Amino acid sequence: MLVPSRRRLRLEVWIVLGLSLGQSAVYSVVQLLDKLSRAPLVEGTSTLNRSQSTREYFDLTYQLLDIAFALVPVLLVIYFLTDQRQAAPAGPGNPPVIGGANASRHTGSAFRQLGFTFDRPGRDLLQGLGLAALIGIPSLGLYAAGRALGITTAIIPSALDAYWWTVPVLILSAVRHGIVEEVIVVGYLMNRFGKFGWSLPVSIAASALLRGSYHLYQGFGPFIGNVVMGAVFAWLYTRTKRVMPLVIAHALLDIVAFVGFSLFGKAVGLG
Repeated sequence: MLVPSRRRLRLEVWIVLGLSLGQSAVYSVVQLLDKLSRAPLVEGTSTLNRSQSTREYFDLTYQLLDIAFALVPVLLVIYFLTDQRQAAPAGPGNPPVIGGANASRHTGSAFRQLGFTFDRPGRDLLQGLGLAALIGIPSLGLYAAGRALGITTAIIPSALDAYWWTVPVLILSAVRHGIVEEVIVVGYLMNRFGKFGWSLPVSIAASALLRGSYHLYQGFGPFIGNVVMGAVFAWLYTRTKRVMPLVIAHALLDIVAFVGFSLFGKAVGLG
């Protein structure tokens, strides 16, 4: 079997990013420039979960459709990581796999390659809880510092109307963000960066900077915080080869932010 060429893999990565978080990064930069051209960032607002209709069940439908379609690039990544039998002509930058017939066998499914499985739920949950605490507590301080320095917008985690489905939808939204970001930005990209021949520090930096870039619409404080989070998550992934604890940690952080704000934001003077 022949491995895919680096050129093909680069095109694959651009396609995935163009359909998902790379697109978000471009929009985020434009939104940041828009906000900077209007007023100081400290006077700006970033709303994460918006209502999309004044009619309850149409709003619910739009929310669920957004969540479902956001997961499609994750399925594309799973497909690309599974579709290793697609051979490319031998040539520069595309050496044949050494090992004969045995080399054509898969080492495991894409889910196992990423460590996106449920075969060690207890350990993954504990690691996820620890990571959520490690990242979440300093993030609050960084947000406060960013607001004080005028480099961070006011962040509204949820602007959904209060319906019976609001909390479940916010939880689904949080899980969606955890899956999309950790599977693509960490698991998939670290795999592909390695096949590009990039060093480990460069791969971690690229993953972390991408994570920060699609949060720029919130200001420079969240950009810095997410770059640090991205570096920690990418480094940990290189040690464990498991994306599941990262998904759990990310989902927990967002659930606390989204649901907590929705339930208690107005009571504590936020919103």
